Amino acid sequence: MKITFYGHASLGIEVGGKHILVDPYISANPSASHIDINSLKADYILLTHAHGDHVLDVEAIAKRTDATIVSNAEIAGYYGNKDFKTHPMNHGGSWQFDFGKVKYVNAIHSSSFPDGSYGGNPGGFVIEGEHKNIYIAGDTALTMDMKLIPLRTKLDLAILPIGNNFTMDVEDAIIASNFVACDKILGYHFDTFGYIEIDHEAAIKKFFDNQKDLMLLEIGESIEL
Repeated sequence: MKITFYGHASLGIEVGGKHILVDPYISANPSASHIDINSLKADYILLTHAHGDHVLDVEAIAKRTDATIVSNAEIAGYYGNKDFKTHPMNHGGSWQFDFGKVKYVNAIHSSSFPDGSYGGNPGGFVIEGEHKNIYIAGDTALTMDMKLIPLRTKLDLAILPIGNNFTMDVEDAIIASNFVACDKILGYHFDTFGYIEIDHEAAIKKFFDNQKDLMLLEIGESIEL
């Protein structure tokens, strides 16, 4: 499994010969100006919620690639009404896709489209690939529901927001990593706006002091599991 960070909460995942994009907000992010969305491959687009900083580039990419949009029922309905291919899900449900099993799990946040349309309840994703399992938390507060995840899935990586103000901060993300029983963390949802700027060295040290590995990738940088 290869995971690429495209800035903010945008990710690319290559697994099982398929290309997955998560929450593509790239073209309006000055820090990601070197990423050309027209070059990105996508068989699936996973959306945690409907905010503009997570769905900005969905339609342009899905129209070009014919990707299937996977999200909650309301978001799937929104894009389905625009004739995009969709797969609707809801909290606690899972589906076996051709790249692995996906479960839609709880998140505590808000969710509405930039045009004011209802975006359903926000969520996160647990992806079980052939060899590796990951948790993508989405935008969320720390929640006790995270403790349910390791009861079903042993994680190899947890992708957690750490920017504070709109989501968890670093300290809560450390607790979240305990809840999901995963010591390997990829941080995201930081630095994009003034509200969520963080001290990188301090964040990495706080995780290290708790016997955990926090990775903060450069935009366009990848890791392999």
